[in-house]
Amino acid sequence: MEIKRDLYLRKLIDRRKNGLVKIITGVRRCGKSYLLFELYYKHLLSQGTDEKSIIKISLDSNDFARLRNPKELSRYIEERTEGDRDFYIFIDEIQFCGKIPNPYLPGDFITFYDVLNGLLQKKNLDIYITGSNSKMLSSDVLTEFRGRGDEVRVYPLSFSEFYAAGGGEKNSALDEYMLFGGLPLIMERPSVESKINYLRQLFEETYFRDIVERNRIERGDILSNLTDCLCSSTGSLTNIHNLTQTINSVQHNKKGNLVSDPTVKSYVDHLKDAFLFSEARRYDVRGKRYFESQSKFYCVDTGLRNVRLNMRQNEETHLMENVIYNDLLRRGLSVDVGVVEQYSKSGEGKTQRRIREIDFVVSSGTNQCYIQSAFALSTGEKAEAELKPFSIINDSFKKIVVTRSELMPWYDDRGVYHVGLADFLLADEII
Repeated sequence: MEIKRDLYLRKLIDRRKNGLVKIITGVRRCGKSYLLFELYYKHLLSQGTDEKSIIKISLDSNDFARLRNPKELSRYIEERTEGDRDFYIFIDEIQFCGKIPNPYLPGDFITFYDVLNGLLQKKNLDIYITGSNSKMLSSDVLTEFRGRGDEVRVYPLSFSEFYAAGGGEKNSALDEYMLFGGLPLIMERPSVESKINYLRQLFEETYFRDIVERNRIERGDILSNLTDCLCSSTGSLTNIHNLTQTINSVQHNKKGNLVSDPTVKSYVDHLKDAFLFSEARRYDVRGKRYFESQSKFYCVDTGLRNVRLNMRQNEETHLMENVIYNDLLRRGLSVDVGVVEQYSKSGEGKTQRRIREIDFVVSSGTNQCYIQSAFALSTGEKAEAELKPFSIINDSFKKIVVTRSELMPWYDDRGVYHVGLADFLLADEII
């Protein structure tokens, strides 16, 4: 099955021959290698590129084990790129390339960064790399190029990609997507059991192993419990201290064995660095400032989130919010949790302050919009509660309510755009 990833393919095409190392990042198994070695490769051939001009190297394969030595990798590429014609260099799992002592400078080492930065001096080479495992996660790969790298962030399948590949009835497809997520290989698993086993094995045998080995984590049980806490708190405000208290309660830790806030923060950072979770900060819409006290965390894939909770906490309100958040990030938008303060007078004439929340404040350049995720607006009171923050803001930016409704999108008399979840996810131009 060929799955189209047109958004990312266009990004690679737009970055072609820009003089930078194209660094394809994202959580493991989201389709980075497939994007580069299959989709982009076929595009180059369709544009008349000679296949001999495309050098493909998979460093995780035994066939290329010799090239894990950076000097050998450099020699291999240089021998195949002689002359003035253009060459495309594809290197998968770049972190498999180790470091060796520099024979000219005791105590120094030669790494793949030296190799790639050296290759950048050759103007006829266009270089693309992927990398993500315990030795070198892709977030670190990006950092090392210091302005000479150009990132293309890849996410699991969006619903539009999932639906285009799988077809079927739209809302049934959405149900499956919200339950099992959008990791590409999930579409090849025929049964519920096989899907769950695949996702569970990814966590235990790939994601956790990477994080534990790379960061020399001694308390894998804490990492596991923290992951469960973050999955369970999807769509809820929390902070490091609250997470620490929850873990100590779950672990039944005694006073001398309590987990500290700094430890939990470092573990959260590891999970974020591995692209498993993203953090949405609270933003004061009127005051134009961020609150540091609490945030929301969202899992990169709802299927991963659900399987961590043994498929027991599948409330559609939380899943909707997670899916919408991930899709907004995929669109390249900046996403915060909105806060607006409402002041009113009590019957005794005292001023009362109430905090209202907007699920997402979305920004792209100077453009901004507000989004509420609501499973249903079944009563007038429910509708009023969801729409109230919009009326408090009272500005000209677009305001959207996303529900699980199958009704056609429409504007109400306040100018608020109402749209069903499936239609929202299938239409990038809404925002």
